[in-house]
Amino acid sequence: MWAGTVAEGRLGVNVRLVFALHFRFEIFRRPAYSAVVTVETFEAEINDALRAYDKHIVCIDKPTVDCRETLRSLIEKAIIAYETRGPHLRHGIALDKHVTIILSQSQTDRPLCGIYFNLVTPYYQKQAQRAVGAHEGQQG
Repeated sequence: MWAGTVAEGRLGVNVRLVFALHFRFEIFRRPAYSAVVTVETFEAEINDALRAYDKHIVCIDKPTVDCRETLRSLIEKAIIAYETRGPHLRHGIALDKHVTIILSQSQTDRPLCGIYFNLVTPYYQKQAQRAVGAHEGQQG
């Protein structure tokens, strides 16, 4: 494949080595952003989520006033997770007990942002615990 004089053979080996190093570097290099991704990038998503939260969700632990700061904090964490993700991963995720935020790689420079509210009811859990307790009491 790389036939020729000894000098050409050395050149061929060097070319293959450079190509292999360049190829390996390209595989593990993170795609660069043309724009900086910040919390302000996702301000529209935050506002939409707060409108939905205010209208549809009742959460005693997290009033609407505190929800904005929680969303901003979680988006900062999701951005860090997104920017430091592995070479073949597509998402950055941040969550707490009530909210999950996922940043997903897209065809543009701006990642997609999904804000999900984890809906649970403490009343259902208390009823389930009572039922288990009553059942154990009957056996004893």
